[in-house]
Amino acid sequence: MTSRFTELAVDCHDPERLAAFWCEVLDFRVIDRSEDKVEIGSWTPTVEEVRARQAAPTLLFVRVPEEKTVKNRLHLDVSPVDRGTDEEVTRLLGLGATKRDVGQGPDRNWVVMADPEGNEFCILRTLAPRD
Repeated sequence: MTSRFTELAVDCHDPERLAAFWCEVLDFRVIDRSEDKVEIGSWTPTVEEVRARQAAPTLLFVRVPEEKTVKNRLHLDVSPVDRGTDEEVTRLLGLGATKRDVGQGPDRNWVVMADPEGNEFCILRTLAPRD
């Protein structure tokens, strides 16, 4: 047996706020919460299902006291599935994301953004069906 990638933990100041943001971005729901943690996902994992197959990981937002200080070494990439990339950027700006320049240059086909606590992520090409 091997290990499974079951969750990605994100340090943050406000787990509820960040979980709400990412639920809107990814169409996830809260699947567990405690005083300093909120876990979101597209499904509620069980031990049996995780053992049976590799499945989508959940996101776990954990309260920490320190501020984010440098560019992330790990980030999420997301692809819109029902609209164009520019439309998705506009939607996420409305949810509290910001555009970021991390030296990517102007000729890229992705957009670097940051969530409400400054964690970088990228909007990639659209996967929406073409008309």
